[in-house]
Amino acid sequence: MRNKKQLAARILKVSPKKVIFKIDALDDIQKAITRSDLRGLIAVKKIIKSKKNHQSRARARKTKLQKKKGRQRGRGSKKGKSHSIVSRKEQWMSRVRVQREFIKLLREKKIVNHKNFRLLYNKVKGGFFRNKRHIKLYLTDYHLVEGKNSNVDDKEDIKK
Repeated sequence: MRNKKQLAARILKVSPKKVIFKIDALDDIQKAITRSDLRGLIAVKKIIKSKKNHQSRARARKTKLQKKKGRQRGRGSKKGKSHSIVSRKEQWMSRVRVQREFIKLLREKKIVNHKNFRLLYNKVKGGFFRNKRHIKLYLTDYHLVEGKNSNVDDKEDIKK
């Protein structure tokens, strides 16, 4: 039977693993000797080749369902560099928005005068400050704070 399976595989142009003999036709297959006999059995569907893909998609469907729910999207499943996840422009926009909001708050509270506000605004625009804390450090180092509110860190309103 092994030889017949190999011969049928050559006729069907597939691996012998993909050749399936119908159980009720085993006697006919044993009697077949020549290639033409096997071709006849293939024609009447007593010898068939199995379908191409035996790879199950059940796991893939399950994973897809979980991702739809928002699962499996942690750090380990991210691919690419950090700026491919959050673009450099978006990082810049969020950083600048926080800094501009902070210096506007300083101006409203009259901690910084108009001239110093302009100076800070242009420095924010030029990407001088790393973050909000860097602005606070800059203000204290260069004594740009107005009058009695000399210490920026003491104000609860500013600490946001």
